[in-house]
Amino acid sequence: MKQREKFELRKPLILWSLSLAVFSIFGAVRTGAYMLYILMTKGLKQSVCDQSFYYGPVSKFWAYAFVLSKAPELGDTIFIILRKQKLIFLHWYHHITVLLYSWYSYKDMVAGGGWFMTMNYGVHAVMYSYYALRAAGFRVSRKFAMLITLSQITQMIIGCVVNCLVFSWMQQGQCPSHVQNIVWSSIMYLSYFVLFCHFFFEAYIPKTRKASKAD
Repeated sequence: MKQREKFELRKPLILWSLSLAVFSIFGAVRTGAYMLYILMTKGLKQSVCDQSFYYGPVSKFWAYAFVLSKAPELGDTIFIILRKQKLIFLHWYHHITVLLYSWYSYKDMVAGGGWFMTMNYGVHAVMYSYYALRAAGFRVSRKFAMLITLSQITQMIIGCVVNCLVFSWMQQGQCPSHVQNIVWSSIMYLSYFVLFCHFFFEAYIPKTRKASKAD
């Protein structure tokens, strides 16, 4: 494999990224509308603890689609390998652990799932749209990539906050979850937070400083 020329795969990559972008946009709109409705009409606690997200007429489809989508998203890694790009730890660790946790949690319909899925759909909608534009040859500002990473870091912070709320309300018998799930979810979100922060400073901060000095 090392001796072989890298594959360009430009058109397949455009189609792949665009497909995931469209899927994520629809998912973000549909789950976002449902979560906003619950939040505005029933409050924060209900939006976190209510299990209706898993069996509502519309949200249940997008919850199930979310879990299933984590397997084909591994295709991102295949493109990286075939195009001989650098496969960083953050990439494969993130994909594998999200897949395992999503499948593990979905069967129990644990509290907080609506928040986790909606945030992920939203971030992926922007991220895969960015990938599609880059693959198509459009020049996109570096600041846009920075904003995507910042949104991912924010997602991890909110994920940790939601876990804290679930644990607190679970003690009151109001949130359907269990300690094991909360622990694994918290470890996952905290590790993502550290890794994405490290990626942000490694990828953007030194270059930003150099650009400022050059000016």
